[in-house]
Amino acid sequence: MQSKIGCYIIAVAVITVWSTTFVSTKILLRSLSPEEIMFYRHVLAYLVLLAAYPHRHPSGGFREELLFAGAGIFGSTLYFLTENYALKYSMASNVGLLLATTPMLTAIVARFLTTGEPFNRQLAAGFCIAFLGVFLVIFNGHFILKLHPIGDFLAIAAALSWAFYSTLVKKIGNRYNGIYITRKIFFYAIVTMLPVLAFGDFRYDFSRLWQPTTYLNLIFLGVIASSLCFLIWSKIIWKIGPVAVNNFIYLMPLITMLASWLLLDEHLTPIAIAGGLVILAGVYVSTKAAHRKK
Repeated sequence: MQSKIGCYIIAVAVITVWSTTFVSTKILLRSLSPEEIMFYRHVLAYLVLLAAYPHRHPSGGFREELLFAGAGIFGSTLYFLTENYALKYSMASNVGLLLATTPMLTAIVARFLTTGEPFNRQLAAGFCIAFLGVFLVIFNGHFILKLHPIGDFLAIAAALSWAFYSTLVKKIGNRYNGIYITRKIFFYAIVTMLPVLAFGDFRYDFSRLWQPTTYLNLIFLGVIASSLCFLIWSKIIWKIGPVAVNNFIYLMPLITMLASWLLLDEHLTPIAIAGGLVILAGVYVSTKAAHRKK
């Protein structure tokens, strides 16, 4: 039980870091394109992981390479592209709400692709409760939901991509060193990004990278939010499973709300506070359900 509690605490810490990445990304968008940010942060993360663990392991065969490639595509290339372009074509509130379907989609994907991952009424109830809390926090008493078909579809695609990534990481397992596994996933992510860069908005003007605001935010995204947090997230997935760990994604709007209140002096409304409490209740219910024996 102690190890599970430790995993929960670490998962919240990772989610806290990821909840702040949008600030760094917004700053970087002043000088870099979404494709450039995605590429540079992954290259930096790969180099850090390579320096930390430069060793290689013999390939486990074609099927294993497909798992690594799939994790790289779904967890990085597809996820970041669909999320960034969803924000371009849709409202941030829509995207935030649709991304909150990630835990439910993870449970569905894991149910079909892995064994031992639960999907029961209590889990579904927890998802619904937490989703309601996310709705209250995001819209905060101002319900303006406008449909943007392209952007909304991309947001759901991003949520589904992360669900597949989490499930594939579970299937890869911890048969190798965790740093090596994360590094190899990032390698395939970078390889699959290259065709996107060829047709996307990528400029070979590296002078922009030497601006302090640019390289400091890239270091945060590449070293902390990518290499370190992805490594830790994988280890938690191996410990408690993709369904249980992805429940904590519901906390992102709550953490963002609290950070805005503490750092930006934004007003905290009763509806937002109620939404935060509902999120916590939903995460508690679904996390308990995720550990129930089938």
